[in-house]
Parts: sequence; structure tokens; C-alpha cells
Amino acid sequence: MLQGTGSDVGKSLLVAGLCRLARRRGIKVAPFKPQNMSNNAAACPAGGEIGRAQALQARAAGIAPTTDMNPVLLKPVGDRHAQIVVDGRALRSEDAARYMAERDRLMPHVLAAFARLRSAYDLVLVEGAGSPAEVNLRRGDIANMGFARATGVPVVLVGDIDRGGVIASIVGTKAVIEPGDAAMIAGFAINRFRGDPALFEDGLRFIEKRTGWRSFGVVPWLACAARLPAEDAVALDRSASPKEGILVAVPMLSRISNFDDLDPLRAEPDVTVRFVPPGHPIPREADAIVLAGTKSTLADLAMLRAEGWDHDVIAAFRGGAHLVGLCGGFQLMGTWIEDPEGVDGHSGGAAGLGLLDMVTEMAGRKIVRHVRGTTTMHGDRIEGYEIHTGRSRGAALEKPFAVLEDGTPDGAFAAGGRMLGTYLHGVFANDGFRTRWLCDLRSGRAGTLDYEEGVERALDELADGVAAVLDVDALFALAQ
Repeated sequence: MLQGTGSDVGKSLLVAGLCRLARRRGIKVAPFKPQNMSNNAAACPAGGEIGRAQALQARAAGIAPTTDMNPVLLKPVGDRHAQIVVDGRALRSEDAARYMAERDRLMPHVLAAFARLRSAYDLVLVEGAGSPAEVNLRRGDIANMGFARATGVPVVLVGDIDRGGVIASIVGTKAVIEPGDAAMIAGFAINRFRGDPALFEDGLRFIEKRTGWRSFGVVPWLACAARLPAEDAVALDRSASPKEGILVAVPMLSRISNFDDLDPLRAEPDVTVRFVPPGHPIPREADAIVLAGTKSTLADLAMLRAEGWDHDVIAAFRGGAHLVGLCGGFQLMGTWIEDPEGVDGHSGGAAGLGLLDMVTEMAGRKIVRHVRGTTTMHGDRIEGYEIHTGRSRGAALEKPFAVLEDGTPDGAFAAGGRMLGTYLHGVFANDGFRTRWLCDLRSGRAGTLDYEEGVERALDELADGVAAVLDVDALFALAQ
């Protein structure tokens, strides 16, 4: 089990790299995360949803993602509320205090899912959440040491040297956690090192002496990590270098979800995807604006208006920019959004941007499924997945964006295709559709990017980078 000295220290990608290495060795391996908190979710082919990171790890392992890989998923809908997803199915929204007081009741679900993976695979690589040093959260813990102690799974602690203070964070973890928890830790690994690792040798020896834990190695800053889907929205704050060519602007909604939908565009050599933070206008020079998914459509509609982004979007579209709405972003483009029972956040209703003649009502049953279809304008074959509670209706849907294999229409388009919306996540990962859409933005543009092949290359590079610096034999031997 990889646990971290804090959030966003790189545990997810290290597990992915180890999954790919185990697969190369002929080991039947699966990832597992007892509890995850993320609005970046993935739909499993057999049904249900899990954290996006576990879907990527499953891909690295060469297997299809299942709900057993992430039995508890928390999807924030407000500062103090989250939707509780157990075994892939959304159960309810709950305030943080109540969940923390009663979360140990979910341990049986966690242990049952883990047991099923253990019986089906040779090796299970477990990812913790946050940090075991958050001792105020230790009681009832199911994500870190509570799980490790319940299952007897050995732990490797990961520290991020790039953010600074890695020596103190590892030594400090040993100082504050219970002796029984500390005994579960077999060693540590340093992540995201820049420069000459020989300069950190004295630091490694100091940590080993003060903790009694061995070092499993120092992982450098791996450039390939930027080409893999990120799970935490904090990654959006790291602005990408601008490129010559097409500019796509994406407002950073407060409950933005499934923002990895934009990764294929970010991978294009001549496309800059600029996430616009609060307090900044949407750039007038944008060739396109993408309204990404949101976990709380009404809350983000209010934010859109509070930031003045509603005016920016309409002005940019009238000025010639293209506009795309993905799932919740598609709902924002309609005339009215209604959530009578508060299934997507707070209850109520509000007028949308009024760009598409449609009304959306939030329903109690969430749709989670993989889909394939064909776009109506150009006949491009597409596939993706749906995760939403909203049901939309109205005249705008008479011109659907696509028709799915089961005959169901999806989304809408208008203005000759300059405005489109869809419930499909992952639509930009379809090379043919993405290339055509970008050509519409910049006439004469030629696209050659194979996005899925690029993800596979990045996973292989990640595995190579991890294998070169970590004692992988010793790590895998812990599981025997």
C-alpha cells in the first residue's frame, strides 16, 4: 500500500507505474483505493463509477476497471457536503461531519471488495488517501492506516520533495502516528526530485536514521506524468505553456468534474487549453470555449454569473468563437435547470444561459454507462461514457449531436455546429471527431495525434522511469 505525506504527492501515478511493471512481469495485478474523494470519475464497463485514477491504474494493469477497485467514492457537491458512492452506486448526499462520524460503517464494503480482488489477482496495489499524519481523522479511518491494520497490508510512505519539507514530512509522520501504525510502514520513497539525486544522499540517510524505515528510492520529476489524466483539480492551477495555434478557454467552475475530458486537446501540439480561474475574464481571443462537467450544476451556474462569465461566453460566441458544453456544461447552456430534490446539490431552479432551447431536470436515478454512437453532422464514430442525473428536453434536442448505438439521441448542435452540447464524457478522445472539430476552428489544419496511443506510451515511460530508480523487487516482495 502506498500512502502519502499529504495529498497530491504522486501516489496515483506511482501505483499506475507499478501496475504496468507488474503486468510486464506477467503478474496478474489490480489497483485498489478504499476511499477516494474526487469529482473526476470513470464509468466501469460492467456498470457503476469509480475514481478516474483507479481507471487509469486498471488500464496500466491491462484490465477493465470495476467498482471493486474503489468501493467508496466521495464526490463533493459543496464545501461541507458530498455525494456518497458505494460499490459504484450513488446512495445519498451527506454533510462532512456526519460522514466522518459514521464512515467506519462502510469498512465491510471496503473489506469485501478487497477480498474479491485478492482472490482474483496475484498482486493488489493499494493507494491511500490524504495522509496518515492527519491524526485527527484516525478514528474510524477506512482509507489509510485503518485499512492497513485491518488487512495486514504493509505500507510504503511517499513524500513529494518538489513542494519542499520532505524530510520533515516523513520524519514528522513517524513522530505523530500511533506506534502500531508506524509498525505497518516498511519504508519510504521520495517523489518528484529535480536535479542530481546524489545531493540528497545525506537527506535519505537522515530519514532512515530518524525513522528506522528504509528508502525504496528517489523518483525524478517525470515529464510523461503531464501526459496522463490528473485526478485532482489542483493540477489545473499549473498553467500550461502557451502554444502557437488554437486557444481553447475553460472556466474553472467551483465543482468542475471530469476535466480530463480536455486532456486530448491539451495533448495537441498546436492547441493551448487555458483554464480560466475565478477573478479573470474569459479571453476574447479564444477560438473556442468549453464548459466542462460539474458536480453541482445549479451552484456552478450561480458562480458563472457571479464571475461575469455568462456575459463573456455569450459575447465570445457572438464574436465567432465556438462553444461546447460537456454534460453539466451542456445543461448550463439551456433555458432552465430544475433540481426539486437537491440530488445534484442544493434544491431549487434557475434560468440557464439561454443558448439552447431546452430544460433540464435532475432525477433521482443516476445514469452511468459506456456508449458508442455516430455524430449527426459528419458521421464520425464516437465512444465515451455518461455519468449524470439530469434529463434534458426541448426543441434544441431535435438536432442531436449524436445518435447512440441503441438509437437514443444525445445532445444538441446549433449555429451550423459552432455550438454543441453532449452528455458524453471522453468525446474529445475520439481522434476523428477531435480532428474535424479543430479543423472547423482553424481551416486547413491537419491533425495526426493518436491520443490513446499517446496515453499508452506515457504509461510505458512512467513504468520505465519508476523501474530505473525504485527497488521494485523489494517492493513487490513486501506483498508475499
